[in-house]
Amino acid sequence: MPGQPTVLLVGGTGRTGRRVLEQLVTRGVGVRAIVRSTRGLTPGIVEQPNVTLVEGSLLSFSDLDLQQHLRGCDAVVSCLGHVLSIKGVLGPPRDLVTRATTRLCRAIEALRPSSPIRFILMSSVSVQRPGGLDTRRGALERALVWLLRGVLPPAKDNQQAADFLAERIGPANPFVEWTVVRPDTLLEGEVSGYTVHEGLVNGLFAPGQTTMANVAHFMCELVTSPKTWADWKGKSPVVVNAAPDRAVA
Repeated sequence: MPGQPTVLLVGGTGRTGRRVLEQLVTRGVGVRAIVRSTRGLTPGIVEQPNVTLVEGSLLSFSDLDLQQHLRGCDAVVSCLGHVLSIKGVLGPPRDLVTRATTRLCRAIEALRPSSPIRFILMSSVSVQRPGGLDTRRGALERALVWLLRGVLPPAKDNQQAADFLAERIGPANPFVEWTVVRPDTLLEGEVSGYTVHEGLVNGLFAPGQTTMANVAHFMCELVTSPKTWADWKGKSPVVVNAAPDRAVA
C-alpha cells in the first residue's frame, strides 16, 4: 500500500475502538469511522483533517451504502461488540458482529478491488482457532466455552464471525484478507510491552491480561506494517501483556 492507507473503522466509540481511532490519527492514517453518535468520541477527534465521520447504525445501511463507504479503503478495522449490560448481552441484535462482518466482506467482494482489502476483527480468547488448533484448551475448558456460547449470545456471535472469515472467506480470497485479534482480559492502561502468539497462552481459570491500548497498537500495526500483516494474515493471534522488561512486539 503506497503512502498512508485509508481505513474504514467500525466500533470506534467503544473502549478499544476509541484507542484504535486515536492511534490511527496519530500515525497519519486516513480514517472513515461509522459511529452511532459522535458523543462517544475523544474530544478533538471530530476536527482532525484525516477523519471522516459517518453517523448511523452499520446494519441499517444498504449494500450500496456500505460499498460507497468502503470505496478507496485499504483496510477495515472492526471493534464492534456487545455492551456489557443485561440489555447489551441478551438483547438484539444478538449476531451484531457476525452480521456486520458478513455484510462488510460481501460489500468488499462486490467492489472487486484490484488489491485485497485487509479485514481486522477484534475478538476474544473465548474464540477457538479453526481446526481445533488451540491445543492448550483441555476438555473441561472446551466444555465450558461450549456452554458459554449456548447461554451468552456474544460468545456465540464472536465465534460465528471468526468462523465466517476462516471458512467462507478463507485463505485465498482475491478481495479480502483477514486477521482475528484475540486479546485476553481487557484492562485500562497505556501502550506497553506485549507479546503476540498463534495459540492460547493462558487458560480460562488463570486468564492473562491485555490493555486496550496494546490491542489497539497491534491492530494499527496490522494496518500500517506490511511485515506484521504478512506474519498474521489468515491467523487468530492472541495478544497479552508482557513482563515489564519485554519490548512491544
